[in-house]
Amino acid sequence: MADSAEPTAVLAQFQTADGEKTGPPLSLPSDVTAEQLSVLINKFLENEETHPYSFYVDNKEVVRSIQKDIIEGEQRSAEETLVIVYQPQAFFKVRAVTRCSSSMTGHTEAVLSVSFSPDGSKLASGSGDTTVRIWDLATETPQFTCKGHKNWVLSISWSPDGKTLASGSMDNTVRLWDPMTGKQIGAPLAGHRKWITSLAWEPLHINPKANRLASSSKDGTVRVWDTTLRRCVFTLAGHTAAVTCVKWGGDGRIYTSSQDKTIKIWNSDGSLHKTLTGHAHWVNTLAFSTDFVLRTGAYDHTGKEPASEEDAQKKALKRYNEAKGKGPERLVSGSDDFTMFLWDPLNSSKPIERMTGHQKVVNHVSFSPDGRLIASASFDNSVKLWDGKTGKFIASLRGHVAAVYQVCWSSDSRMLLSASKDSTLKIWDLRTKKLKLELPGHADEVFTVDWSPGGDRVASGGKDRVLKLWKH
Repeated sequence: MADSAEPTAVLAQFQTADGEKTGPPLSLPSDVTAEQLSVLINKFLENEETHPYSFYVDNKEVVRSIQKDIIEGEQRSAEETLVIVYQPQAFFKVRAVTRCSSSMTGHTEAVLSVSFSPDGSKLASGSGDTTVRIWDLATETPQFTCKGHKNWVLSISWSPDGKTLASGSMDNTVRLWDPMTGKQIGAPLAGHRKWITSLAWEPLHINPKANRLASSSKDGTVRVWDTTLRRCVFTLAGHTAAVTCVKWGGDGRIYTSSQDKTIKIWNSDGSLHKTLTGHAHWVNTLAFSTDFVLRTGAYDHTGKEPASEEDAQKKALKRYNEAKGKGPERLVSGSDDFTMFLWDPLNSSKPIERMTGHQKVVNHVSFSPDGRLIASASFDNSVKLWDGKTGKFIASLRGHVAAVYQVCWSSDSRMLLSASKDSTLKIWDLRTKKLKLELPGHADEVFTVDWSPGGDRVASGGKDRVLKLWKH
């Protein structure tokens, strides 16, 4: 039919993601583009400066025009009213990293974790050689080697004010390091009977002193430490098997996942709030819709230093509330039963959605910084994308030829990075849902990857013992 391509008039209604109508229903030409919709919505909202937006009709993004993407692409009739959902996008744009700017040697065993500090100025790595290393990003050279652990360093975590680095090890202890000097702060935090699986700091908007840390262990418990006094404040015992992951929510509660197939929510005084059941096998990983702002605290993508503790707390609270939006904090869990669950943990003990599609173990899940998408990494060689509000499946990102260990988002939520057993990193473009760039260079499996909060560089590490920095 030749006449199908003729633009016609369509009735359209703008609406927010929360379902609030904006402006009156409009009659628009069907060949209206995303740019033109953007001009319209900025007028309706009376924005002083032009904000970037993306537009969706029935979850299908308008990339070219309503005519091409919706009427022809989705076979929608031009007679019915189209509800156009608009969503604000990040003001700043992160550029894809394209080259390896340095390969930093120093670790003598596999690099098991890498992490940028909340303001993006420092990088830390933990390794099977029992050390934690802090790297100087200006010169891309090793700055400090933190020695003390007697066994593999399994996890590292920066306090949200960036002043302390914690590491958890196979030697059953947690140690604290001063990133300015590389020296250990006090004695190791001892008490766990088996190795440390995960670490989580109390969010900065709740505790501006940033001196409470939770550690989960293979021994089935979680201990909460006062890092100033360096003692255990209380122990969360209730899981009947290893605790695999601990998260400290923006509501002040502590969330734990375990090999006993459950997720438990604990009040900040150590009492059990509730247990979430549903998984048929070990729960491996948890992620919050607000993880990115909880991790970066008072720092936005510019990395500006807050003036004081009060100022830092204010900024962190403002960023948390903006990220959380009107809805509740959402939690996603990934399991050895090949599925994921999306939860609204405070309002319901039932999951919002059971997310199926992976054919093997789900190893890692992560929310985009804007909380709209969830990415999952699996041993079935794929990365999958899901809607962060409903849990509905969006797309599979295929390209890796072996298990995918970790995923990591760019701070503007426009790109996703995955690290795999196949020795490559891949960058995916979220707009096209296609591979944007392949980053080969590691000689063996890549276990861990992190994208700096400002978006200017990526760090990766793995079995070849080399820490690689990638830049645009």
